[in-house]
Amino acid sequence: MMNSNVELVKSILKYTYGLVPIIAGFDKFANVLTDWGQYLSPGLSEIIPMEAGTFMIIVGVIEIIAGILVFLKPKIGALVVMGWLTVIAVVLISSGHFIDVAVRDLVMAVGAFSLAKLSDSNPA
Repeated sequence: MMNSNVELVKSILKYTYGLVPIIAGFDKFANVLTDWGQYLSPGLSEIIPMEAGTFMIIVGVIEIIAGILVFLKPKIGALVVMGWLTVIAVVLISSGHFIDVAVRDLVMAVGAFSLAKLSDSNPA
């Protein structure tokens, strides 16, 4: 029973941390869910050598790759997603804006870490 519960939780986390980055990544091209550029801190926006929209498309590609990696190599992919979410949270906190989103991303990073640990003991 315990193993089936662990496998169920692992599967739910795998689909969550695989699909959400892929969907958010594709949305960087369309801005249907939100205007992603609003989350780019003004300080970062000043130092990147491109427009915010172009930068967010690059971010979207990275997110799509991270989501695919979760499906192909759950342990590695989950750690990439965890790191990515943590970086996003740090950028948001340092900008002083969207602290609620930063907290949510840190909580999601804990879930991604949990998937990595579950994948460590039970290879997918």
